Amino acid sequence: MIRDDALAALPVRSALPDLTAALDGRGTAVLVAPPGTGKTTLVPLVLAGLAGEGPARRVVVAEPRRIAARAAARRMAWLLGEKPGESVGHTVRGERVVGRRTRVEVVTTGVLLQRLQRDQELAGTDVVVLDECHERQLDADTAAAFLWDVRQTLRPDLRLVAASATTDAQGWSRLLGDAPVVEVAGVSHPVDVVWAPPARPVRPPHGMRVDPELLAQVASVVRRALAERTGDVLCFLPGVGEIARVAGQLGQLPGVDVLQVHGRAPAAVQDAVLSPGERRRVVLATSVAESSLTVPGVRVVVDSGLAREPRVDHARGLSGLATVRASRAAGAQRAGRAGREAPGAVYRCWAQAEDSRLPAFPAPEIKVADLTAFALQAACWGDPDASGLALLDAPPAGAMAAAREVLTAVGALDPAGRTTPRGARLARLGVHPRLGRALLDAPEAGAETVALLSEEVPREYGDDLAAALRRARRGGDAYASRWAAEVRRLRGAAGRAAERDDSVPNRAEREVRSTPGGGAGAGAAARPAGASGPAVAGTGSERRPAAGPALTSSGDDATVGQVAALAFPERIARWDGGSYLMVSGTRVEPAEGSALRGAPWIVVAVADRPVGKGHGRVRLGAAVREDVARAAAASLLTERDEVRWADGDVMARRVERLGAVELAVRPIRDADAGLVRAALLDGLARDGLGLLRWPESARVLRQRLAFLRARLGEPWPDVSDEALLARPDAWLEPELGRARRRADLGRIDTGEALARLLPWAGGEAVRLDELAPERIAVPSGSRVRVDYADPERPVLAVKLQEMFGLRQSPEVAGVPLLVHLLSPAGRPAAVTADLASFWRDGYRAVRAELRGRYPKHPWPEDPATAEPTRHTTARLKR
Repeated sequence: MIRDDALAALPVRSALPDLTAALDGRGTAVLVAPPGTGKTTLVPLVLAGLAGEGPARRVVVAEPRRIAARAAARRMAWLLGEKPGESVGHTVRGERVVGRRTRVEVVTTGVLLQRLQRDQELAGTDVVVLDECHERQLDADTAAAFLWDVRQTLRPDLRLVAASATTDAQGWSRLLGDAPVVEVAGVSHPVDVVWAPPARPVRPPHGMRVDPELLAQVASVVRRALAERTGDVLCFLPGVGEIARVAGQLGQLPGVDVLQVHGRAPAAVQDAVLSPGERRRVVLATSVAESSLTVPGVRVVVDSGLAREPRVDHARGLSGLATVRASRAAGAQRAGRAGREAPGAVYRCWAQAEDSRLPAFPAPEIKVADLTAFALQAACWGDPDASGLALLDAPPAGAMAAAREVLTAVGALDPAGRTTPRGARLARLGVHPRLGRALLDAPEAGAETVALLSEEVPREYGDDLAAALRRARRGGDAYASRWAAEVRRLRGAAGRAAERDDSVPNRAEREVRSTPGGGAGAGAAARPAGASGPAVAGTGSERRPAAGPALTSSGDDATVGQVAALAFPERIARWDGGSYLMVSGTRVEPAEGSALRGAPWIVVAVADRPVGKGHGRVRLGAAVREDVARAAAASLLTERDEVRWADGDVMARRVERLGAVELAVRPIRDADAGLVRAALLDGLARDGLGLLRWPESARVLRQRLAFLRARLGEPWPDVSDEALLARPDAWLEPELGRARRRADLGRIDTGEALARLLPWAGGEAVRLDELAPERIAVPSGSRVRVDYADPERPVLAVKLQEMFGLRQSPEVAGVPLLVHLLSPAGRPAAVTADLASFWRDGYRAVRAELRGRYPKHPWPEDPATAEPTRHTTARLKR
């Protein structure tokens, strides 16, 4: 019997006429309705003709989480007075409850994507409702883009509804072809805000870590709320581990039931939470209770202020969930749960001053998550770079490039970025492409391990995958039950994938099929090319070793290591000096006391980076044999000649590597001459041109050329370090090409080498001695060296008596020399760039000071007319 009273009480009923009119007119609509208004339950029933007087239609409702899909289907069945699987059913990974009469099917967004890849037309489906769009989950954004594509090209009759508790309504409206926005005003009661920060500062979340002091504060605030308020308490925590720890700290509360709600919770617990309790309740929940689930009886919310979101560290090659500060929008959603049925209160476990510094909205998954699965979905759809998809946010180019690299490595994409038949099979498995690769390559052994890696393993299972597998096999907890069901699903999926070698038709093929006259020949041309393994380029001379041994093993430890290595080949790691060095180049370390410590080789399935540490921490991994590691990461196995500058000389060696891990090293004497030359140039760039031998003549020539370059410019060469290093061919050959080590650099005649740079072609080279003479004649007849150390002002250091009779300062290339006038003993007496001015004004003071000290030398009163000399007065008289 239909529960008309419950249906009539749902606020969304008032918006149904506008929603129906929007779908009848435009075929698309955006429904904005707060939690508890009936958008998830009443709207699909009305659109399917199960409530009200509308025509019979088949409606698919997509939810972001399995727990929400099951709950929505059960609630709609209850409203109709039926059991799940009759008029209303649900399909989630590994579980399908539908019947022949089912007209409303609630699925996860992942299931919807799989269905779209198999049947782009969604034959038999009239309406698709994408629920909780505000969460910006990657699968939901992808499904919306695919559905819009289908509506535009194949199914203009397909009706689309984007439904959300609070969202960028205008953004979704534009995305769905200017769809009308239908808003519902929810029943909202006042909610008091109580700020309850910890007494002492707590450490911010990092990776998966949450400061235990904050969890203790949350438990304390829950007890305080129970004492100060009435009604049930809903407490938001970031994850399952934190829920368990807070539940343990609460213990047995008199007259209060403590329930734990998350994606892993048993169905009985989920059902209990969604129904009023006989006693007062404390519901510890993840963000699934923000809007996906409506918990009756809640009057108080305790908010830890934390959430868990996917993150990827491209620099370290690590990805996974990370604990972050919840956004202000999430905080408002959580607080609203306290005022849905009556006035309530929210206790926020942070200071009011921090609130304004929180992010306004959660980051869209497409901006922060690993995009490997998304890239495969887009490639199977026929849009490898996703540029043609209707997305609210474009995927980051770097993340897409990293995703395509992984997909190429596992054989899912060909070098042109198109889906291979193997890629099509991977897309149908319903797991991450990495795990799908392991499942296809080790079908008998892979299902158990892949199932273990498909969902976060409970912390009490430890960090050793083999031990976790044995514990899951023993059963006895909810995780083990789900694991066993997933193993059965994966074995069936792997078997079906092995039987089907045909690739999934992409968008290009769909367009051919939908075009009049499009035939099989045209469609065949759009099929992806066959798989092609990736080429790994090496620097220098490279040899590929023969293929490694086949991946065969026995025993849990060996099997788990093999499968994990197939899934994460770049995370294979070898013990190296106190930590493990991964093939990707990142260092990781297992926890103290871990069973993984001491294993020569491991493969890392899950890791994070502790606060203040430069390397990662292994959270889940497995020991692996070296031969298995070599085979699993065969595309990264190279043997190459490495010639480089190290420790002040050329180092030449033959290195066998698995990515960043050195397997074997031996010196070589017949290194490639080109590589040796490159290493020597690197040494010159690192350690400077001082590695060359610079005799005085070469040093002076370089200074003279630097002066001419600064004074006259072209065609005189630039002889700065940067310029010389930039064009070694012009001056260091052929000597550099014959050099084999550092000592050979010291044998190069740099003076002869620099002479090669002179502008011989234009004839200017012959003017070198004219424009920048090495020595110039002074009035005494001596030829004195010019110092060009400062290219802006060359210096002539000469005894004062040798310059008598010269009225103007000498010049080179039109630049007056800076004359350092010396005493008879060769000590500086005066400096001038204007000799005439010095004779007139400065000479008298110098004469007065030095005449008594050097009485044997001439000190005439008029030096401008005196006879220059290198000798004493007595010798001049002779």
